[in-house]
Amino acid sequence: MGSFFIDTESGRIATLRQLTFAGLADTMTPPPRPWHQIRASGDASTLWYAVLRRQERGIWLGTLVFRQGDHYPLLLQRGWEEVTVEEIAAFGPATAASQEGIGDLDDAIQALAAAEIAGHTPEIRALGGLGAAAQEAEGRD
Repeated sequence: MGSFFIDTESGRIATLRQLTFAGLADTMTPPPRPWHQIRASGDASTLWYAVLRRQERGIWLGTLVFRQGDHYPLLLQRGWEEVTVEEIAAFGPATAASQEGIGDLDDAIQALAAAEIAGHTPEIRALGGLGAAAQEAEGRD
């Protein structure tokens, strides 16, 4: 899963990937307010970690906590609520078809880079290190 964000006004939780698909963020630009990143390890998974939230002084706070640790039951006792995986997943795109062609973010970035390079003159493309696949698409060997 990775990076989690909380909407401090509504308490909704989303992943960076979901916010990217929704057009609210990208790999270089974080989502705008009211979204706030929940601090955690970059490889956090809901298998091992619980996403918790709590409303405090009119805003929602979020945290990630190791499920098997002593801190998890303590936060639940103090009024934090666990956000289910189903609720987080519900934020995603309305249909799986809206994700078609994006499958992997790395593929999307490479496709954008290839499209940008393809619009240049042969000399500029050579400087950009045009890959073998792109050269074949142009009919070069």
